[in-house]
Amino acid sequence: MRKRFLTLILLLFAAVSTYAADFAGVRALAARRVPWLEKSLILQQIAGEKGKEIFELSTSGNKLIIKASTASAAAEGLNWYLKYYCNRSMSHMGDNLSPVSPLPQIAAPVQIFTEMPVRYALNYCTISYTMSFYSWADWQHELDWMALNGVNVMLATVGTEAIWQRTLQRLGYTPEEARAFVAGPGFTAWWLMGNLEGWGGPVSQQMINQQEELQHKILGRMKELGIAPVLQGFYGMIPVNMKEKLHLDKVVPQGKWAGGFQRPDFLLPQDSQYAKIAGIYYDEMKRTYGKDIQYLAGDPFHEGGNAKGLDVTAAAKGIQEAMQEAFPGVTWVLQGWQANPKTALLAGLDKSKVLVQELFGENTANWESRKGYEQTPFIWCTVTNFGEKLGLYGKLQRYADEVYRASTGPYKHLMRGAGIMPEGIHNNPVIYQLVLELPWHQEHVVVKDWITAYVRSRYGSENTHVEEAWQQFVATCYSSFDKYQEGPTESIFTARPTTDTTRPVSTWGTRHRNYDTAAFRQGVAQFLAVGPAMKRSETYQIDAIDFQRQVNSNRGEYLYTQMITAWKNSDAPALHDYANLFLQQMQQQDSLLSTNKHFRLDTWLNSAMAMGSTSAEKKQLKRNAKVQLTYWGPDNPDTDLHEYANKEWGGLMKELYIPRWKLFTDDLFHSKERASHPVNFFQFEKEWTEK
Repeated sequence: MRKRFLTLILLLFAAVSTYAADFAGVRALAARRVPWLEKSLILQQIAGEKGKEIFELSTSGNKLIIKASTASAAAEGLNWYLKYYCNRSMSHMGDNLSPVSPLPQIAAPVQIFTEMPVRYALNYCTISYTMSFYSWADWQHELDWMALNGVNVMLATVGTEAIWQRTLQRLGYTPEEARAFVAGPGFTAWWLMGNLEGWGGPVSQQMINQQEELQHKILGRMKELGIAPVLQGFYGMIPVNMKEKLHLDKVVPQGKWAGGFQRPDFLLPQDSQYAKIAGIYYDEMKRTYGKDIQYLAGDPFHEGGNAKGLDVTAAAKGIQEAMQEAFPGVTWVLQGWQANPKTALLAGLDKSKVLVQELFGENTANWESRKGYEQTPFIWCTVTNFGEKLGLYGKLQRYADEVYRASTGPYKHLMRGAGIMPEGIHNNPVIYQLVLELPWHQEHVVVKDWITAYVRSRYGSENTHVEEAWQQFVATCYSSFDKYQEGPTESIFTARPTTDTTRPVSTWGTRHRNYDTAAFRQGVAQFLAVGPAMKRSETYQIDAIDFQRQVNSNRGEYLYTQMITAWKNSDAPALHDYANLFLQQMQQQDSLLSTNKHFRLDTWLNSAMAMGSTSAEKKQLKRNAKVQLTYWGPDNPDTDLHEYANKEWGGLMKELYIPRWKLFTDDLFHSKERASHPVNFFQFEKEWTEK
């Protein structure tokens, strides 16, 4: 009898252990974000149907039961329950995750599935514009959000500095010489993409070690949550000084990029030392981050580059062969951006081991015009934001239309999924929730219907006025107009002052509002009218600031135009009036934005300095942060990149933008012809970055 009792206890223990082990990472996520729900959560693994990932939701008493085929599906299932039953959500712009009691009941089991195996996230630029100075706490929030939104493939290039340093040292570089190749944290993205080297550096050894340690934590958490990392591959990029140092004979200079940066060189795979260099790079990657790598990224000739006279097909084939030699079966992820990837580049590849990102899906349909990227597996993605600029923008219905069209059209057999690739992700949370949810919808999503559930999950309750206001936003700032636009409409407040009223703030940006600003303003008024009833909602308070910020920015455009018109007409009284009104509007904007951490300069600068361990590191990191916001680089007054990452932030308005505009308006008061004594704005900005 005793023996049978012990056997029964052991069997029960084994059953409980197995049960507890199911999706342990998802359970830990629930404990971190919704501890009030975790204690009632039952997670069970089930077999998925061929070509499908599935989750099933049901309730039994005070228990929520999630059955899922993968960890990613289980996390998505948890989020589905939070959104559609609890009116709760998580975002980059505030969380709405307060307890719900009693737990909402599900009348009958609900089963949701996707046939899109890839739900992708992050642009190289996101790593620098948003995540340059992320701490582990920031990354934990980021990864939990990714998992809850079903992301199962994510760019993860943190810690690549250590791989490059060790590779170069094995090739004869000193540690200092190797570190000189690495860009500072504010500019890592463009170094990895082969656009520049060393800018923002040199980084310290401590910073390289710190990033490596952080990457170990990131990769460990991603594994727990069922997210496959995309690491940085070796695609021929080498330091400009390597050709002399190693006596390489098949090196192609890549010329200049954007604001005048010297690009790293491109080493042809036909060079006798290519296999050696690639082998060392991948050997260091295996030693540092392990052998279980399913995806590698890296784009030869990104945004131009020099491929003149090259056999691009043979070069790409050599790059892929080196990848496969190091990691058999690995998928090469390529950005579908501008002419990338070139038709010739794809021609010689084993396309079963390639994934092309339709990067700019809100404006392009290269997957269609190029006939499924010449029969290459692809995913549909959207950029939506350039430079982490603030601005309400997103072609919501276009996202839903294009994902549905690509997944049901003639190239659906090549369509592997959808993803988000913003250059900055701390903005417009509605975009990212919608796009990542689309793979789990089989029907064509109509955004004006979908938005109701989004609003309730965003703010935690039903409110007719708020929902009606959001219908106005869908019809205005989030409308799917048919004009080409790169990211949000820019604010004149952040511009280098000029009398040219047609000039955008940044080189590729626009100040034109492609929506009815009066209708938008009415929507904002309706949204703000319920403020007293929503004072305890963090997400409402954040959005209220963002919407009012946009109204102020739109009015600033009008005041600026009137000011310049008065100057052109030599109307001194009107010039003084409108100049003063314009500066007052900027001061009001600064006061508004300074009330919340999501819109403040000090949030960005403090995170930069917190990353450093010494006063020298803190100073360098702070300068990285400030240079990125202003003239960007290089040290050239005519750089194309100035203001590319402009921000309407409290503190930045006060410290930089208002004084800069004051210099300009004072000049207007004293001279009809500004050319007689132009203000040196570049010098003004550079001095600010060095304070």
